[in-house]
Amino acid sequence: MEPVDVVVVSYNSSDHLRACVEPLARAADVHVVVVDNASEDDSLASVADLPLTAVALECNGGFSHGCNVGLRKGTAPFVLLLNPDAVIDESSLRRLVRVLEEDDGVGCAAPRIVHPDGELHYSQRRFPRLRSTYAQALFFHRILPRASWTDELVRDERAYTVRGSPEWVSGACILLRRAALEELGGLDERFFLYCEDTDLCRRLRDAGLDIRFEPEAVVIHEGGASAPRSSLLPVLAASRIRYASAHRSRAAALMERIGIGLAAATHMVVARGGAPARAGHARALQVAASRSPSPRPGEAT
Repeated sequence: MEPVDVVVVSYNSSDHLRACVEPLARAADVHVVVVDNASEDDSLASVADLPLTAVALECNGGFSHGCNVGLRKGTAPFVLLLNPDAVIDESSLRRLVRVLEEDDGVGCAAPRIVHPDGELHYSQRRFPRLRSTYAQALFFHRILPRASWTDELVRDERAYTVRGSPEWVSGACILLRRAALEELGGLDERFFLYCEDTDLCRRLRDAGLDIRFEPEAVVIHEGGASAPRSSLLPVLAASRIRYASAHRSRAAALMERIGIGLAAATHMVVARGGAPARAGHARALQVAASRSPSPRPGEAT
């Protein structure tokens, strides 16, 4: 196998971090880099005895920034970005590497992701479109869950049994060609959290590179099913607005912003999770109405 740098960005991840990195830290031709975003739970202590590179950042610059720091700590031709609550074994990693080795036109490869109980995680995605944004705002994705125009998730489970080329894939586990990643300038650090994977896949495709899904590579992801915490809903809204501004026309980006605001308003009315969820959606609505949406939790818009 060609050498692989594995970059894991941790933030208060002490409960999961060791299980994530230990199988890879001892694998041949694998260099693990753990970048800690100023955790308060001493996450790095849980992996201090493992053969890896640990980087402790003084402040949390966001997920994309952490990934770029980790990227610069290695030189391998392939880079695996892996969430700290996800686990991939060496065999599955080798399968992903093989996808990139077999075709120079592929920029990244992604595995099948399952939850600890074996339930499938819908990790293949469609790029955001106005129709899907407004459909989700009006809950059409609940009424017509299998209709491709109502949702960005690919929910057809048959698509997860065969190799494919989805528009984009979840960044919970994604193997990238270093040369392509460096050509693009790494991850866009304007995305503090969320949509950095959407943006990266969009830029890979714009550069003429393919994105592949490999069902024989499997990752177990503890957090794969969770919706954003209420406090992070405004961060998600800001990132979606930023993505639209980067990749859509001015008119389409404005309509996307309105759709994101509409979704926040409708979900605020029927929010699950009580008062905290309603407050999160209200804050997301405020972000959508702001001229300069903040990408960071707790910052004023």
